[in-house]
Amino acid sequence: MTGAEALSKAVRLMTRAGVEGAPRDARVLLAHALGIGADRLTLILQETVATEALVRFGTLVAGRASRVPVAYLIERRQFYRRDFIVTPAVLDPRGDTETLILAALAGPFGRLLDLGTGSGAIALTLLAERPDATGVATDISGPALDIARRNAKALGVADRIGFTLSDWFSHVAGSFDLIVANPPYIAADEMNGLTPEVLNEPRAALTDEGDGLSAYRAISAGAGAHLSAAI
Repeated sequence: MTGAEALSKAVRLMTRAGVEGAPRDARVLLAHALGIGADRLTLILQETVATEALVRFGTLVAGRASRVPVAYLIERRQFYRRDFIVTPAVLDPRGDTETLILAALAGPFGRLLDLGTGSGAIALTLLAERPDATGVATDISGPALDIARRNAKALGVADRIGFTLSDWFSHVAGSFDLIVANPPYIAADEMNGLTPEVLNEPRAALTDEGDGLSAYRAISAGAGAHLSAAI
């Protein structure tokens, strides 16, 4: 089977499963299965695909047809021009979260705190952009912190950040110039209206099982005690 034939078959399968953007996703998954960059895929589409690669591609396509996010299948997501390791243990970083990065970089800071860090996308991006800054990142999930540590090492900022298992401020000490967070904000009664892809993400990162605002109350209540008076 050629790459073009495999791609066409995958697009049909994913489209029937209701996947939006099936042609785009199929190309990303095929490139991943072949171990090449997506920009090189067109060059090899008329070549016969090795059996091992076809098996890998088939597994990936089946996962996507089950509405598993592409990022979880390839274990990668680009965020603010950098690649992050992403698994089902962490939230899939959204492009709109980059607005938080822009807002944070608009002012000075030397030491930051990231609450509910997940993959570490926010904290690690800020440290990568500010080579003199240091920080602490927390999460209630040990597996999430493991992913964040791996990303910190991959981005070369592991020596400037500490990771703490903590429910918001419960195990946080010290003061910080900047506190950032992307906490759960979806009310429990809104969860059923989400897409299957989103529902494949960690539920605790999406909802507080209440009105969606409890994290904001906790962060607002504790932030003052952990913010520096001046930088």
